[in-house]
Amino acid sequence: MSDPRITSSIFTRGAVDLSALRTPAPSPTPAQAGPPAGAPGGAVGGGVTVIDVNEATFQSEVLERSLNTPVVVDFWAEWCEPCKQLSPVLERLAVEGGGAWVLAKIDVDANPRIAQMFRVQGIPMVYAVVGGQPIDAFSGVVPEAQLRQWIQAVLKAGGVTVAEPTDPRLDEADDALMSGDLDAAERAYRKILADSPTDAAAEAGLAQVGLARRVAGADPQAALAAAEANPDDVDAQLLAADIEVLSGLAEQAYRRLVGVVRRTAGDDREKVRQHLVGLFTIAGPEDPAVASARRALASALF
Repeated sequence: MSDPRITSSIFTRGAVDLSALRTPAPSPTPAQAGPPAGAPGGAVGGGVTVIDVNEATFQSEVLERSLNTPVVVDFWAEWCEPCKQLSPVLERLAVEGGGAWVLAKIDVDANPRIAQMFRVQGIPMVYAVVGGQPIDAFSGVVPEAQLRQWIQAVLKAGGVTVAEPTDPRLDEADDALMSGDLDAAERAYRKILADSPTDAAAEAGLAQVGLARRVAGADPQAALAAAEANPDDVDAQLLAADIEVLSGLAEQAYRRLVGVVRRTAGDDREKVRQHLVGLFTIAGPEDPAVASARRALASALF
């Protein structure tokens, strides 16, 4: 299964012809608090966030609604076991979104013509509809972290500006790090990265775990003095840089290690380079000091 994301595809080129479904429709009825017969997970009341859609309500609840609010269409069936895994997560995220987007649930058995129009060949199948047209889709069950990213991309495509919800797993990992439980923090960050390998916050957190382990038990003043007295001692320079980062002197740490890269070669140089890149990960790629230090590192290497 590919990573669900907004891409240039047959959907953006208008290959899904919904004209046959553009017929006058009566006002729809939002789903009630309890699930309809056979619905996986059920719909949620308390506002239009999750709705059951059929052919009669498709135009108003999906096409017309998507002119103002992105609509995510979930094709499901009572007999579909994977649907029972995905649909509850979609419903929860829709409620969490507070109306920024709407989840439209369509039973393929009860609405075969809609499924045919969307070329649904297997379920669960999920489409994003923006501006009256499908813009992207994915099939199968995806991890929640990837699903959140996909929904954020859908909202961006629909021109919706919303605060990205905090991943509770990240909060748990950060809490473990702050409390000093480095093993628990590492497990939590690695679990996030297993689902979302490019999660910058989890990467930064894991790098902080490594930093905390490296400086554990070190005397900051003694370590800095040792580095000053032994400029060619690679390990002393690495420890001093770690302490400087923890002391809020990241730029100084970067300059220190770039200098060591200039003075070393072979395995020592590579060891320092990797260490410096790890420190960059803690700050994140958007940090101006990181951008400047990366340029200095490239100059030192080449």
